Formats: sequence, C-alpha cells, structure tokens
Amino acid sequence: MQRLDAPLIPDGDEAREWAENELAKPQYAEARPTFFDEMSRAIAQFFADLFSGDGGNALGPLAAIMVAALVVIGLIVALIVWGRPRRSFARAGETADLLGSTDTRTAAQLRTEAERQARGGDWDAAIVLRYRAIARGLVERDLLTPAPGATAQTLAREASAVFPVEHAALQSAAASFDDVRYLRHPGTADRYRAIADTDERLRATRPELVHT
Repeated sequence: MQRLDAPLIPDGDEAREWAENELAKPQYAEARPTFFDEMSRAIAQFFADLFSGDGGNALGPLAAIMVAALVVIGLIVALIVWGRPRRSFARAGETADLLGSTDTRTAAQLRTEAERQARGGDWDAAIVLRYRAIARGLVERDLLTPAPGATAQTLAREASAVFPVEHAALQSAAASFDDVRYLRHPGTADRYRAIADTDERLRATRPELVHT
C-alpha cells in the first residue's frame, strides 16, 4: 500500500514568506490600484461623506456646497498652473531643433532678424532666417509638426498640403534655403524677397482643411 506523505505545515515565518512570494507575482501587481485610482476613490469618498447625512449636518448645506466649489476651483487652478507649462515646455523641446539648427526664437523674432540681415546685405543669412520663420510660424499655428531632422523640402511638402496654392512658392523657397545653407550658393535680394513675400501670404491666408 502506497504511503501518502503528511502535508507540510509551515511555521509562522515560513507562512509569511510564502504569502509575500505569492503576492509579489505579476498578476497581483497588475491588479493593484494605481495612484490615480486611489486618488479618484478618495475624491469620490470625500464628496460622498460631504453630502451624506453626517457630513451635511455637521457643515450645513451651504457650507458643504462652498467646500465642494472650492475643491473644484482648486483643481482648475492646479490644471492651469501645473498642466499648461508642462505642455508648453514639451512643445518647446520638440520644435527647438528646426532645419538642422537648435533655435527657440519665435517666428516674429526670426523675421525681425532676417530683415535686419537683409538691410545689411547679408542675403545668405536673411534667406536662411526667413525660411525658418516660415517653418516656425506654421508650427506656432499648429499647422505643422515637423519630425526631428525634417528637411526644408519635407516642410515645404507638408505645408503645401494646407496651402496648395502656395505649392510652387514653397518649393522654390525650400530650394533657395538648401542652395544657400548646404550648397553654398550665394543668396540674392530677389530670392530673399520671394521668400519674404511667400511668408507674408501664408500669414494672411487661411489654411485649407485636409481630409484624411
């Protein structure tokens, strides 16, 4: 007759160790509530207690409503103060690399500097800066989201999707940028003026909706 082994009965320390090992398994960690779950539960419980019989009687109906309003206002203020800057900083980091150069200036600042260089006769710098102003202006209007390392030609193609009438002008502006920036061809007043005119038209034109 086969003898069955007696069941293993752990002592206190072994039982605790077995329980800790079991709870450390991934399936238990995944089932554990997140920080946001716990925060939502705490807020819901707060309002439930606030408007319950005991909470309402302790504070009074008007006081309970005022406390609830203050909590909501506090959440809105927190979103404005801490939510928006993080989004702005993220966008600034994404768009700082513009056409092969780290430049955080606004489109208006780039235009001003381009005009200054043009008045001084430095057409190379003026052309590069004005095309960057076009790109930055479209980013600021949420019309472009250039990938890191995007080229002038890529930006021109993407901009042409929302400004199809300006397709030829955008391609010409990108070619002028590449000629000056990479091929070292000398810039001219006419090429700068063409880019500046394109920039001004884009600023004054309402983009077309892109259907996907």
